[in-house]
Amino acid sequence: MRTILFVGLSVFILSCNNSKQGSSSESKGVSRHSNSFNASVESAMDSYHALTEAFVNWDSAAVDQRAKELKLKLDSINFFGFQSSAITAPVDTLNLAKQDLQSMTTNKNITDKRHDLNSLTHHLYSFLDKVQYDEKKIYLNQCPMAFNDTIPADWLSETDSIRNPYLGLHHPHYGKAMIECGSNISTIDFTKK
Repeated sequence: MRTILFVGLSVFILSCNNSKQGSSSESKGVSRHSNSFNASVESAMDSYHALTEAFVNWDSAAVDQRAKELKLKLDSINFFGFQSSAITAPVDTLNLAKQDLQSMTTNKNITDKRHDLNSLTHHLYSFLDKVQYDEKKIYLNQCPMAFNDTIPADWLSETDSIRNPYLGLHHPHYGKAMIECGSNISTIDFTKK
């Protein structure tokens, strides 16, 4: 009798878990892209976020290392499933992003590297929009005083919380007081289509 009760309870628990798993994937929708494409883009975005975190920490050596890693990840994006005519514009945009990364590793001054980050951000945002990346919602955030306290600059995030890579934790004037300075100015959200 206990065995039957245990088996019945196990089947009930498993069916509840499976229905929960199904509902979470149904609410997101099915990606229009291949798993290999999505995985390669996600890996590149993980490297991008590590790069912005290096800027948060004012760590030029880590910025150079993360920029090199991100360039390799961008080189490895797998366009499996795309028609050749549909990848020309995204590939051109990725090539511009790679040039930003090359410049970033060449520049010695962290302010110059941050200018490259701003350009890189716009190229990656354009790429994600052109391919209609649908695995995650991507936020485009802006620091209103990134350069000389008057010129704005942007960065990407997977959350709506602000962690400013332009002012960071070790700013010579503000220290860590401006780490949350900035706002969300746009999003890419193809997750529900």
